[in-house]
Amino acid sequence: MTRFITVTSGKGGVGKTTTTINLGFALNSFGKDVVVVDANLTTPNVGLHLGAPIVPINLNHVLTGKVKVADAIYEHDSGTKIIPSSLSVKELKKIHHGKLKDITKKLRRTADYVLFDSAAGLGEEAVDSMHAGDELIIVTNAEITAVTDALRTVKIAEEMGKEIRGVIVTKVRGDKSEMPIVNIKDMLGLPILGVVPEDDQVRIALTKKNAVMSFAPHSKAARSYRKIAARIAGVSVDDYYRRPLLMRVFSR
Repeated sequence: MTRFITVTSGKGGVGKTTTTINLGFALNSFGKDVVVVDANLTTPNVGLHLGAPIVPINLNHVLTGKVKVADAIYEHDSGTKIIPSSLSVKELKKIHHGKLKDITKKLRRTADYVLFDSAAGLGEEAVDSMHAGDELIIVTNAEITAVTDALRTVKIAEEMGKEIRGVIVTKVRGDKSEMPIVNIKDMLGLPILGVVPEDDQVRIALTKKNAVMSFAPHSKAARSYRKIAARIAGVSVDDYYRRPLLMRVFSR
């Protein structure tokens, strides 16, 4: 049974795309078949993050009905699959992001996990991205503005009847200016799936057009994403380290 998870946030710049990609890579490192879909049609970044900003066939072509979804799937060296969206403004005008929900039907049984990288904010495109998933994961920073916007996202998701899997708090520095994690949990009324620390390796991985899970698998951020993925998949993080070395190298 394929699990469709939309990774969303009420605010831009909190690390939503970075989280979606690295969760995908982390789940893949546990032997899961994963497809990461760039559902942020207005400002797509998945392809940019992974060094494939322009591809012959993308999600926009699928949404216009010109091609099959299988033709828009590309496989990263790690084994994680992605469906990028187009950077073309001209192509954006030709599609209706409300059709994102149709992608779930076409991707069912093609992978263990399909992760939708949602548009940021609370606009119509973000809401349509939320409709596409069966479960939601909310990404926020430990800042009052980000958490407040995340709370708005929670309210919208609840009105939609969506299951919210939990919250991931990213870019955590551990200083006194940040909201304590326990306060974020209480304010949102949701479990904290994990905390990802501020890590220069994430920024460096981005410049290298790669996921930190692949570029620096033993970095602080990568270890955090691996723990979160283990929790989502219901496995032990030790399962990763029990895999034969060659398999672990291949999965990265």
